[in-house]
Amino acid sequence: MTEHRHESHPAIVKRLNRAGGHLRSIVEMIEAGRSCVDVAQQLHAVEKAVASAKRALINDHIDHCLAHAEVSDGVGSAVEEFRTISKYL
Repeated sequence: MTEHRHESHPAIVKRLNRAGGHLRSIVEMIEAGRSCVDVAQQLHAVEKAVASAKRALINDHIDHCLAHAEVSDGVGSAVEEFRTISKYL
């Protein structure tokens, strides 16, 4: 497998690390007996953060893949890759 990096990856990793820390604090909230409403609200925030990171990753990949399609493997390969990644939208 070849290394695959985009300029957006460091920012996405930063978002996911922040979400991971937030998730760990939610576990602590549950263990401390915090209200279900508070926990649900925080889980919703983590879910949105992860969804946002996923969307950024997929959109950046689509932009990168389509922009370089003619240079690398061609449009057919880009379309196939788009079909594969679009199922995660």
